[in-house]
Amino acid sequence: MSAFTISQHHDFGVTTMKLNHLFLAAMLVCSASAAQASVVLYTQDFENPNLTAFNSFAGPDASAASVNSIYANQPAGFTFAQQFTVETLRVGGNQAWNGAGFQDPQNVAGNYVISMLSSVQNDLLGLSFDIGDYDFFNFQLDISSIDLNFWGGPFVPQGGLAPSFRLSLYDNPLGTPNVGTSTLLDSVEITGLASAAPNVFNWTNHIVGLSTSGNTNGNVTLVIDELIGGYAALDNFRIVASDTQGDIGQVPEPVSLALVGMGLVALGISRRRRHV
Repeated sequence: MSAFTISQHHDFGVTTMKLNHLFLAAMLVCSASAAQASVVLYTQDFENPNLTAFNSFAGPDASAASVNSIYANQPAGFTFAQQFTVETLRVGGNQAWNGAGFQDPQNVAGNYVISMLSSVQNDLLGLSFDIGDYDFFNFQLDISSIDLNFWGGPFVPQGGLAPSFRLSLYDNPLGTPNVGTSTLLDSVEITGLASAAPNVFNWTNHIVGLSTSGNTNGNVTLVIDELIGGYAALDNFRIVASDTQGDIGQVPEPVSLALVGMGLVALGISRRRRHV
């Protein structure tokens, strides 16, 4: 089955005790079943940078220090791979763009995002995981056009240009962080929207489902490559291993604290591999 993508523009937009017990039991079974069908491998909103590392190679409201140095061990032991530079931008500052900073009217970005070039040099970002024997590697993220007025910028053509990314999944038998050094398993391209101004984000949300068929031992690498747009930002990563293409492991809004507890139980009985 080929990869697919879902894109969405960000708009501003009393029971008896017996029944309670039956409800909780049913929900626990459902939660356990869902946990067995998918597992969240990684989430990252880039909101907790190492500021010492950020400031070690800083520009106006930005840093060109490596992603690994700024977001080391998030979670513990996780390592990015990158080719050339992948910048980190501070949102809402007053240094870039003659004091206007990077602006986020949709309130999607928080305080920090990462960004990369599609031109001048081929920036790449790689994230490696053990997917087990799940059938799909599902990835949700936000992308936006944005530009720099320093470090050789602007890079986005005057009038703006919608950013386009290729998301590729590679076999990674050795399990080492890389930017795609083995067999390509699947890939998909996603396209965002042009921004109204070079310093203003215009976010779109995307969900892609990449097939893991053909991998050697469960180890795979996701490679992110901007193809068109000059320069663009990425944020709010969520990566889920699943037997259902496009499943990002979202659960209904909890109706009581008991459901939170049930979610933790379900997480505890989830597994990385279904066959031993």
